[in-house]
Amino acid sequence: MPDAPATPEPLDALTAAATPGTAPAATVRTRVRVPLRFGDGYEVAAELVTFHGLVDGREHLAMVLGTPAPDAPPLVRLHSECLTGDVFGSARCDCGPQLREAVERIAERGGVLLYLRQEGRGIGLYNKLDAYALQDQGLDTYEANAALDLPEDARDYTAAAQMLDTLGVTGLDLLSNNPDKAEQLRALGVTVHERVPTGVFPTAHNVRYLRAKVLRTGHALPLDRLTPADRTAG
Repeated sequence: MPDAPATPEPLDALTAAATPGTAPAATVRTRVRVPLRFGDGYEVAAELVTFHGLVDGREHLAMVLGTPAPDAPPLVRLHSECLTGDVFGSARCDCGPQLREAVERIAERGGVLLYLRQEGRGIGLYNKLDAYALQDQGLDTYEANAALDLPEDARDYTAAAQMLDTLGVTGLDLLSNNPDKAEQLRALGVTVHERVPTGVFPTAHNVRYLRAKVLRTGHALPLDRLTPADRTAG
């Protein structure tokens, strides 16, 4: 009879085990090779890695792609799960195009994409859709979260730092437009050499969302690429 799965350690116990500026240790659960194929025909082989001991207890996933040059840090993206954008192709955000771009860029250079189960900037799928309904009434993405008594951004990257440490990644170039990701990783003891911007993927449906990210949280996106011409957060 197979052994029963181990009971996860309490979150408080795992967090208490961390030294200042670092995340508690995690371990690899499974590594498996998976061929990926995207809707535009792009194909690449990836190694998917799962973990034991992540502090938030979620099923985050590491996607190891390509092989970094010996003298270059790996390229890493922290990609927060977006069911509507990544799977259904929603044009209300830029998540799907960012995921597709990141996989190819990381595969070319060598590195890791962390697929983090933090839907809706950490508020969950149902709350995200509730926020969409409020955005349809004129609120921006951050105002909508506040109206639901939710944080503007509830994401915490401690589990991401654990995953990187487990994979032996202590220094990296971060593929992101979001300065908060780099700041959190550095506070957790990860060396971020450079923040590499992602592409800009505006649509008629996500321009107000993208502009709000620039104006509210300092995302590195060129405002002149985001119409309409007025600079009111959307």
